[in-house]
Amino acid sequence: MPAPLLLQLLIVCLAGFGLGALVNWAIYRFAWFNPREISPWGATPTNAPTRRRSDRVPVFGWWGLRRERAVHGRGFWIRPLLIELAMGVGLAALYWWEVHEQQLIVPQVVDWLQAPLLPLASVVPTNWTYATFVNHALLITLMAAASFIDIDEKIIPDNITVPGTLLGLLLAIVLPMGLLPHVDVRQTPEVVSAPANLPPGVSFQQGKTMFVEPVTLAAPNSWPGAASSWQYLALGQGCWWLWCFALTPRFYRGRRGVCRGLSVLLRRVARELTRPPLCIIAGLGSLTVASVWWRGGPAWVGLLTSLLGLAISGGLVWGVRIAGTAALKREAMGFGDVTLMMMVGTFLGWQAGIIIFFLAPFAGLIVGIVQLVTKSDDVIPYGPFLCLASLFVMVRWADVWNRTQFAFQAAWLVPAVLVVCVVLLGLMLAVWQQIKIRLFGGGNNA
Repeated sequence: MPAPLLLQLLIVCLAGFGLGALVNWAIYRFAWFNPREISPWGATPTNAPTRRRSDRVPVFGWWGLRRERAVHGRGFWIRPLLIELAMGVGLAALYWWEVHEQQLIVPQVVDWLQAPLLPLASVVPTNWTYATFVNHALLITLMAAASFIDIDEKIIPDNITVPGTLLGLLLAIVLPMGLLPHVDVRQTPEVVSAPANLPPGVSFQQGKTMFVEPVTLAAPNSWPGAASSWQYLALGQGCWWLWCFALTPRFYRGRRGVCRGLSVLLRRVARELTRPPLCIIAGLGSLTVASVWWRGGPAWVGLLTSLLGLAISGGLVWGVRIAGTAALKREAMGFGDVTLMMMVGTFLGWQAGIIIFFLAPFAGLIVGIVQLVTKSDDVIPYGPFLCLASLFVMVRWADVWNRTQFAFQAAWLVPAVLVVCVVLLGLMLAVWQQIKIRLFGGGNNA
């Protein structure tokens, strides 16, 4: 018998406090320019009073750590306390929304079922909603750490995105049902009564069958029957090696010609890929992809979907980075934003990644204009806006998917639109650069 809802929410809230403490530890431990021993899970700072065990109690421990304000500055403890509090309360609210209310699924079927809440209780197995919640809770933890490091230092460290990407791929293999849900209603032959022993995630009505399934790489279309062929193995390996390539230092110098510059870049990349630890990560990952492909089944569906989410979500931001740098004649976006979106894509898939790509600039544009007018500075950390858009898509997935899935039905439409958008973005940034020069002068201020 399941525990009462209030008890479940309390347990999730306490776990959220713990994840918030992990976020605070990562924020100060993985800071690139100014790592600090503010988290009570680190060493005691120099000239600070000896820390107590009670300091490690999430949320409440920060009240006692106020005594270190002479070392860290007045009010240093307020933000980490609020982060842990928000993680606990926020994850409890997310649990209520996704597991108890099933709001990632119910709005997708409300127009089809006469009374959706009653049949969904038996249609959607509990382990599906639990798996989705676990995926999202871990992704939120990773995004929170990345966002605050980006706010503090305008950089997103690989210490967050590399383990996060590997975790997302592992969860896609172990918990493929944890991917975002898709409800598909398919026509079935007319029968007198429902078939016996319907599998989990399937509901029957006369002449129709409803399938609750993960958003695969083909969604909203059906999963391709030939997905176990070697071409799909090559696709998965290509996505994996794209990520490995993204982890290598890439320095392009075209002063001696394009061919010379590319030759030097590729030699450096090849050298890095043969050195540990990257050669170990690349080799083991490639072997894992092949092994899961050989085994097939839901694990391969989840892994290939996650790998394609990695490649497309990160590739979009990578393309914007290249186009923006060419237009502005300086780095338009940090590469940490690329690896961040690769991580997000492994958890949410490529369809959600494209939606996030289009949503994030709205908040970023508003903040950027305000900052430019007030500070004459157009350099803003973009990672938090990517994370906010990801959180919105995650929480409001059913409504977002209901309104956008039609765009993903034609295979050629999405890449065509994306290419056009990247080209237009490059032109827009070039025009914006000229406006800055005319209005503010010296368009290369950082």
